[in-house]
Amino acid sequence: MSMASLAPISQCHTLLRKPSSKLNLSSSFIPRDLPFSKTQSFELPRMASKSYIVSASTKEMSRKRYPGEAKGFVEEMRFVAMKLHTKEQAKEGEKEVKQPEERSVRQWEPTVDGYLKFLVDSKLVYETLESIVDKAAFPIYAEFKNNGLERFEKLANDLKWFEEQGYGIPGPSSPGVTYAEYLKQVSENDPQAFICHFYNTYFAHSAGGRMIGKKVAEKLLNNKELEFYKWDGDLSQLLQHVRDKLNKVSESWTREEKNHCLNETEKSFKHSGEILRLILS
Repeated sequence: MSMASLAPISQCHTLLRKPSSKLNLSSSFIPRDLPFSKTQSFELPRMASKSYIVSASTKEMSRKRYPGEAKGFVEEMRFVAMKLHTKEQAKEGEKEVKQPEERSVRQWEPTVDGYLKFLVDSKLVYETLESIVDKAAFPIYAEFKNNGLERFEKLANDLKWFEEQGYGIPGPSSPGVTYAEYLKQVSENDPQAFICHFYNTYFAHSAGGRMIGKKVAEKLLNNKELEFYKWDGDLSQLLQHVRDKLNKVSESWTREEKNHCLNETEKSFKHSGEILRLILS
């Protein structure tokens, strides 16, 4: 829940004026924007070529890496997300407790009515996410079709069970409606932002969400495990499959696009926190 510039192109042109030896350099030393193929030879003086390579290596090594960058972009997203937790929620958390849902789940006092509101709004959010992926306004969304983490149908079954027990099922409330509309908006013109919400919604539910579900079930449902917290297949494998897809999709992004995605994390937490707070209402 990565990226260095080589020596200026003008330097290369200077070196090309007085060729003295012919080298077939590895493509890793050739700037991508120069008009040479991976196997094409060109002339460089011996001493100049050594200086050029050392300069490139020094700049590559001196560039500061982003936290988690070496492991892939998903790790960058995870790092940013964990920092937005409180210490009571996660050991890596840095946020101060300001809202009731930010306390440890052990301190929660959930209500059935509030939990039903949470499930209804969650169902709307997952329905929206899965519809966006299915329609795929951007080709990268199609990578996540039928990924095994989908929750809409599971939630629909759970709400049907509550109805059979005699509970009235409310309509979606403001937090869920607002978040669903926001997801639709960003998905149409901001794929990096949408991917941030996609990642945080599904991966948060598979981790902290399961813990919340267990504690609420203990207090309200006589330990009944809802479908919302069950997956068809091995969850760790499903998560890894989606993690690999996310890393693959982000490989073509610029550093600026990746940072834009990371910066959307706070909005994701804001919206999901408002929905989570319904459990305690």
